[in-house]
Amino acid sequence: MRRRFHRSTLRVAVVGAGPAGFYTVDALLRAEIPVEIDLIDRLPTPFGLVRGGVAPDHQHTKGVERSFEALLDRPELCFWGDVELGRDIHLAELRGLYDAVVLAIGAPHERRLGIPGEELPGVHGSAAFVGWYNGHPDYEDLAPLLDGRPAVVVGNGNVALDLARVLLKTSEEMAASDLCDAAREAIAAAPPAQVTLLGRRGPLQARFTLAELRELADLAVGPPAILAGGDDNALPDDAAVVEDERARRKAERVLSVLRGFAETPAEQARLHLRFFTRPLEVLGETRVEALRCQPTGFDAEGRLVDQGAPFELPCGLLLTAIGYTGEAVEGAAFDPASGRFRAQGPRLEPGLYAAGWCLRGPSGVIGTNKHDGDAAAAAILEEVKAEAKPGRVGLHGILTGRQRGWVDRTGWRAIDEAERAAATAPAPRRKLTGYAALRSAAQEAEQG
Repeated sequence: MRRRFHRSTLRVAVVGAGPAGFYTVDALLRAEIPVEIDLIDRLPTPFGLVRGGVAPDHQHTKGVERSFEALLDRPELCFWGDVELGRDIHLAELRGLYDAVVLAIGAPHERRLGIPGEELPGVHGSAAFVGWYNGHPDYEDLAPLLDGRPAVVVGNGNVALDLARVLLKTSEEMAASDLCDAAREAIAAAPPAQVTLLGRRGPLQARFTLAELRELADLAVGPPAILAGGDDNALPDDAAVVEDERARRKAERVLSVLRGFAETPAEQARLHLRFFTRPLEVLGETRVEALRCQPTGFDAEGRLVDQGAPFELPCGLLLTAIGYTGEAVEGAAFDPASGRFRAQGPRLEPGLYAAGWCLRGPSGVIGTNKHDGDAAAAAILEEVKAEAKPGRVGLHGILTGRQRGWVDRTGWRAIDEAERAAATAPAPRRKLTGYAALRSAAQEAEQG
């Protein structure tokens, strides 16, 4: 392979500076061939969901940023932040400039409940709410309705647990996090009196991990309680119905933790886990006031069916965490039904590839994207021939001609330094949350 690229430089554009993008870059660099990689992101900051999606109190998960930072120091790689595909540069243009283009743009849109009242103030999807408390510039002005009223979170995955945990943790518990100032102040001033997590199915079908579930036992407000749903409200005796042996062992451990929560009196708990419950309608006049729900359960054939009479859960804040969907890009085959690019493996078509959530859907953890990055790089190295295209020089010319600025690695390092310098220990950083502030910090570095 090295011999194949001995006298020519392979030029690759990776669109999306999140985990999938960085893992693709890493795999290409490990091939030890002449390569020039341009990493393009619409945000002024790199790291994607590691910075803007991982819960602020999970700093151990954010540690992967250190390996990504090391890649930014490689001379073969150039970071182009604040450059948006479709606004500043088009896919067809990138394909003309580079031997290969990799789309690693994630799944930025949240799935909706599809029930009446979902547009009421006080109803937010997890992408928006997580973005708000993580200081994502798109959600700087979200201003969720936090006034002490109960909150309901619809979803039974790790993101739903993150939402509940961040809403209920005290300022002292969040002191070592990078929770943004606006969220820290709003939550501390009027935290929800209670938070209820809803899942349409039961605990054996929940998608949260054991580690995330166990964290709930250590909250300063106390452990959660299990509330009744439909006729199948009681926790099952075991996980024998789970056919896969590995999944069954995991389910047994989850049940063990949940049995401990079941001993918590409901009236003493600030956090309630309610399985076998599906939302029917958001109620309220000028804002969300309650969620109308339907108990569910499994019938004799194992089908999920309605059981019992609907009921109402009072709430002043409703958050949905039921998944995400990708975004179409002009010039790339996209399946609206699945919310993913149409591809064979990582290849959309010759010279065009994808990696991460936009390819396989929103699943897994940060490290799951490594396989995607490795696969995209392997396909490029196997299939693409270096053709002396302009690459970086051409991108610079197009953006300069359009008078579009960008944030390079020096600008990002200035943002990073400013955020760290503004933090009060033990917080790792105090995030700049608006585009203007981020661009200003980057520009000061250039002027300096």
